Amino acid sequence: MSSGIDNLMSLLKSLGVNQSAIVAVEDVQFNEDFRKQCEQNLCGSYNKNRMCPPAVGSIEELKLKALKFKLGLLFQTVYQLEDSFDYEGMQEGIEKHTKILRQVIDNIKKTEVFTEFLPLNVGPCTFCSRCAFLDSQECRSPEEAISSVEAYGIDVMALEKSCGMSYNNGKDTISCISLILFNQD
Repeated sequence: MSSGIDNLMSLLKSLGVNQSAIVAVEDVQFNEDFRKQCEQNLCGSYNKNRMCPPAVGSIEELKLKALKFKLGLLFQTVYQLEDSFDYEGMQEGIEKHTKILRQVIDNIKKTEVFTEFLPLNVGPCTFCSRCAFLDSQECRSPEEAISSVEAYGIDVMALEKSCGMSYNNGKDTISCISLILFNQD
């Protein structure tokens, strides 16, 4: 690995990331069934967020976009919940995880460790307090907008398993993942 990637891995540890790995994009499994989970609207963002289905594009379009990259930086954070119904705790965990992703993206931009990259996160894009999609407008912050791993139809469980990462991290926890696809010179 390059020193830039080594530095990113050190940054992830310092930010409290529980597990991380570098993955080959050619090994990422795509499955339309994961997009169907989005269509069930469990998170409430289906057809309400520019970076979520259906506005973000078809699985085939997103798969082609993802396959332009060679590698991915996968990382996971784990947060304790009061119980399995602790929705507020889940949202807090996702928010904390997203802040870590934003710090990593800022570091990538500052250090220019990757020539190009595509960050994917857990859940819908939350950069703006109100998505412009709801007002039939173009994205106000396209450079900051982030889609979810699920919207891309990526099989998270298979991806984590292929890296030796655990998907389930114990009773009353939430595990959040991000995947930053990238190319290097």
